[in-house]
Order: sequence, then C-alpha cells, then structure tokens
Amino acid sequence: MVFNSLAFAAFFAIVLLLFSLPLEWRTRKIILLLASYVFYAAWNPPFVLLLWISTVVDWYAAQGLVRAQRQGARRAWMLLSVVANLGMLSYFKYGTFVLANFTMLMAKLGIEFHPAAMDIVLPVGISFYTFATMSYTLDVFLRRAAPARNFLDYALFVTFFPHLVAGPIMRPTELVPQFEQPRRVNSNQLGFGLALMTLGLFEKVVLADSFLSQAAERVYDRGGMPGVVDAWIGTLAFSGQIFCDFAGYSTTAIGAAMCLGFAMPDNFRFPYAAIGFSDFWRRWHITLSAWLRDYLYIPLGGNRHGAARTYCALMGTMLLGGLWHGASWTFVVWGGLHGLYLSSERWLRTRFATYAPGPLALFGFGLLTYVLVNVTWVLFRAKDFGKAWTVLRGMVGANAGAKPILDTFSLVSVGLIVLGIVATHWLMRRRTLESVVAESSPALLALAWGLMAFSVVIAQGTGNAFIYFQF
Repeated sequence: MVFNSLAFAAFFAIVLLLFSLPLEWRTRKIILLLASYVFYAAWNPPFVLLLWISTVVDWYAAQGLVRAQRQGARRAWMLLSVVANLGMLSYFKYGTFVLANFTMLMAKLGIEFHPAAMDIVLPVGISFYTFATMSYTLDVFLRRAAPARNFLDYALFVTFFPHLVAGPIMRPTELVPQFEQPRRVNSNQLGFGLALMTLGLFEKVVLADSFLSQAAERVYDRGGMPGVVDAWIGTLAFSGQIFCDFAGYSTTAIGAAMCLGFAMPDNFRFPYAAIGFSDFWRRWHITLSAWLRDYLYIPLGGNRHGAARTYCALMGTMLLGGLWHGASWTFVVWGGLHGLYLSSERWLRTRFATYAPGPLALFGFGLLTYVLVNVTWVLFRAKDFGKAWTVLRGMVGANAGAKPILDTFSLVSVGLIVLGIVATHWLMRRRTLESVVAESSPALLALAWGLMAFSVVIAQGTGNAFIYFQF
C-alpha cells in the first residue's frame, strides 16, 4: 500500500475514524498497531514475520541489557540484536550481491562455480526499520536511554505506519514517549497535517512522476548516447525527481502522523540550497545523516583522534552509507564520492580557516555544490558503470555523434521545474514552512492547497512506487 493510492486514502480515513473514537488509550494504540501491520502486509503478508522477529529480539535484548551485571553479558545481548538485525538485512538485501561477486571472483581465478539462483525478494523498507530497531538497543547499550516501559509502546514504535517503510528514521526517544500519554487531535493539527499530506503527494505524483521521471528514464534507461543537453537535463530531471519523490514521502508521512496527534522530525530542509557538502547532508535525509553520525562516524573515531583518523571515518561512513542505499558497486562509488567531497571540504576549511566569503562567493559555492551533487546522482541513477560513464561523457560533450533523445517539451518543462525547485530552496534556505504559513493570508493558502489537491487528483493513477521503497 503506497501513500499515492486510493487504497491508502480509504485505509487512512478508516484509521482516523477508529482512532478518534472515545476508547481508552490502550485500545486506541492497539488499533494503530493492527492498522500498521495491515499497512505493511498489503505488500507481502509473510514479511510481517520479519517485523515480529526484529521487534521481539530487540525488546528482549534491551531488557537483558538492563538486567545484565557483567559487561560480557551486556555485549552478548547487544551482539544478539546486531546479528539478528544485520543478519536479516544482509541476507535479503545483499545475499544476491555477495553471491554474484563471489561467482565473478571465482571465474577470475579460473574456478567454475554455478550456484543455484537465490530468487530473494527484498522486503520493502527493511533498511529503514532495521536502523530504527537497532538504535533502540544501541542507545540502551550505550546508556543513552532507558528501555520502553511496555511492549505495546515499543511494538508501535517499530511498526507505526507513517514512518515504517521509508522513514523518517525515528529514534525510540522521539516516538515512544508520545505513546505514553493519550493524544487527541485538534482542528489546527488535523488541517495542517492534511495540508502537508497534500503537499507531499503533489511533489510525488505531479512533479516527480508526471513531469520529471520520463526525462530521466529516456536518458538512463534507453539506448543511445546523450549529448551535453540531454545528459544534463536527464540528470537534473532525476535530481528533481528523487528530491520530490523522497521529500514528498517524508512530508506525507509527517502529515499523516500529525493527523493522528504525533510529531515526527523534518527529513529535508531545502538541500539544493546547501553551501558545501556538510551543509548538504545536514539538509538531505537528515534522520539518516544523524544515524550514520551517531552510530558509525563517531564510533569510528569522528574528529577526536587527528586528521587522518577523521578522513578515514568520513570515507568509511559514506562508503557504508552508499552500500546501505543499494546492493551495487555504483552506490558504493556514489557514497565514496560524497566521502571525498566531505574530506576535501574539511581540508579546505582547515587550510583557509580565516577566509570569510561574501554573498557572491557563497552563491558560487552553493552553485558548485549543486553541480557536484548532480555528478554523484549519475552513479546513483545509472544501473551500471557503463551507463554512468556514457552519461558523464555526455555531460562534458565527449559523446561524438550523439543524437537528440529528449523532445522540446521535456527540455523546457524539466528546465522550468528544476529551476523552480532550486529557486524555492534558496528562498527558503533560512526559513521554515511553518513561518511562511504563519505569514501568508488564509485565502492564498486555501488557493494553493486547492490547486495542489486538484493537480494530485488529475494526475492520480500515473504515479509509481516511491524510489526509496527499494532501500
């Protein structure tokens, strides 16, 4: 079940109705828990078992961590959680990838190896809920947080349907306390939540799917060598598509949670207005960036043990972050490029610590950041290195004899939409959506809401599954 479907609209209306009934708080939470299982089971019912396993293992691991007196026992409970969670993630997400690379290695060594096909089906959202559950036991192990008071609240944290399959990646300390006290939604929360859902669906269904996806598909998924214009427009189309797709999901999820009376953190803060790559990762997929920082970068040494250790920690974090996004070497290289960007930026900041750029220089750095981020999107979007290399060659005009791929309408529409996205990000760089809403007239807000809702209805049926569901 995806947010951009009539089935979800009916499902959400029923959940809102049942959750608003005058029942005791525990009963209402059970309704939410069962609804979340129904939401996930709509993709593949047997995979609910994986959710149960992850939930039960981490619940008892956290209880064991609290009761354990010896450090060895605490490490054993933590190891149980890590092995169970990363074991399932590794098998379902990376099993085929590892087997293919092992087979290739054997062939290079002159050894014939013909394994049986694994035919592994990737459970939707497994990377997201695995990171969420692991943060629970890691925080308890590191004594950053106490375990949840009851199993129902913890199980609801794991399965809460707005964030279950594509984030934001929630921490138990952010969501479990909200389940402890009864919550009722007022009219302002409901209205703003529905408006956020409309905005998110507009980004996904209208911008990402109806206008931007086709240009990216023509350049990246069809034969032929793109020229300079086609390569750049196709890549810019994907940069806009993936933002509108993923930010649209996050905005819809935050709005759905708000309609039920719960708060979830922002996952995007206008990233295409970033000045530098550390700024970009403070604005793009914020909850993943924070997770990687707290549970990977800092344990690897962070910036506490000298420059060399810091650069190694940055590269290691981003390489693993790339692999988290997909079981392919193109994703690893994508992460490695961002690691290289972050390391280079850190070195330059140290080398020119006294330099104070003016407004024009800041804009130039922002433009350079945007261009280099788009270069990395080529590796993220291309299905293999051959296609990535073809597009990169096209971007620098090295594809001799390239024939036009995109028509005039695609070139103009993608150019205008991407320009609008980037301009909006720069206008909103130091602002929040809430502040803009507070300053705008109700009539203008109602008009914008109505136009977005109308556009979503008109475009309904043309949308695809969210890109990040594959992760």
